[in-house]
Amino acid sequence: MISKVKPIIQKSFSFSLTDTLDHRHPLFILAHKIAWSVFEDEFTKLYCSDNGRPAKPIRLMVGLLILKHLRNISDESVVEQWSENVYYQYFCGMEMFDSTPPCASSELVHFRKRIGEAGMELIFRESVRVNGDDSQDPHVNVDTTVQEKNITFPTDTKLHKKIIDNCLKIAKEEDLTLRQTYTRTLKRLLIDLRFSRHPKNRKKARKARKRIKTIAGILTRELKRLLPESPIYKELLELYQQVINQLKDTKDKIYSLHEKEVCCIAKGKEHKPYEFGNKASFVITQNTGVIIGAMSFRNEFDGHTLLPALEQAVQTTNSEIKTATVDRGYRGNTQINGIKIQLPKPFTNKQTDYQKQQLKKAHCRRAKIEPIIGHLKQDHRLGRNFYKGVVGDSVNINLAAAAFNFKRMMNKWKKNFFSSLELLIQQILNLQMVFNLTLNP
Repeated sequence: MISKVKPIIQKSFSFSLTDTLDHRHPLFILAHKIAWSVFEDEFTKLYCSDNGRPAKPIRLMVGLLILKHLRNISDESVVEQWSENVYYQYFCGMEMFDSTPPCASSELVHFRKRIGEAGMELIFRESVRVNGDDSQDPHVNVDTTVQEKNITFPTDTKLHKKIIDNCLKIAKEEDLTLRQTYTRTLKRLLIDLRFSRHPKNRKKARKARKRIKTIAGILTRELKRLLPESPIYKELLELYQQVINQLKDTKDKIYSLHEKEVCCIAKGKEHKPYEFGNKASFVITQNTGVIIGAMSFRNEFDGHTLLPALEQAVQTTNSEIKTATVDRGYRGNTQINGIKIQLPKPFTNKQTDYQKQQLKKAHCRRAKIEPIIGHLKQDHRLGRNFYKGVVGDSVNINLAAAAFNFKRMMNKWKKNFFSSLELLIQQILNLQMVFNLTLNP
């Protein structure tokens, strides 16, 4: 059963947030612009009304998710800051100040799992709606980027060492006696791997890497013999064997034991040739800079991501898109569902000067998508994805795009807020000057 947000009066000095806060503050305005009833109507179906303890209010949980990506903080930090920030509390639906934490940080994890990808897309659509007419641009820019997963830089030796550690851990938990644990051998082999790029150490390091892989295979096969009918470890041991058997050019390689779906993506960056995660596609209005499409892919060719990305953008805005400007990574597409695809290519003699000028301007405007992607990574948690699995990839992309759209409107309101604040300060200084002149003529 979902409890409603009610005023919490803990002591006699509790005060109403509506009467206390500045109504020109961006968070205060955003709290009134978002249609919270949309989330309550949609997410109420996911709860049971007659089983278990009452759930936290839906507006509270959705507000915490938005604030987390809006301020680029963790689950623990947003819960901690909520009890300190009165604007956070008003944004999440409170009417009185409350000094206690709103919930445990783990409840945000359960809420994300409960609403899933569909719920995150609903939050993203609401962020597009808040931007109003700015999201109704018929000309858009489309580009992809890599959303890196929260894993260490993968190497075969690291994976083999983790397999050995996990096998020893399983043997300890199940109270199994192994023929050999290789504990002292591993210490020596890890020492041999130090400074492996030095010409004098390459041969020794190569032998150490090969021996570590052999030990991983020995322990995995021994656990298979000792646990032949265990459904708990069967899939895990098969995964370990697959990692041991894979080679450099193996298709669908596994780069992380706890994130099997991670892909190795090469985007041609000189400073970072390979990135490990998934591909994210964004559709952004060309003249106003509103994100109207955000989708998660594995490692498809950019041209194959264009059709679903544009379909999502049309469905999100309920408006027609005439042109989509892209880079050369989308080559092979000229028109999709009546939308003209503009690729950078040499001009032809059949084009008029006006057409050439318009194409040139469009491709110059397309470059504005690059800093937007940079802001998504630096300011809204797209740079490193901490959410688990394929669903976590989509969740992080939608929340980052929604936070960017909300922040875009807040920046507009912030200008008015600070300009009025400067005017108030100037009026106070003028009154002080008049008062001083009256006292000391």
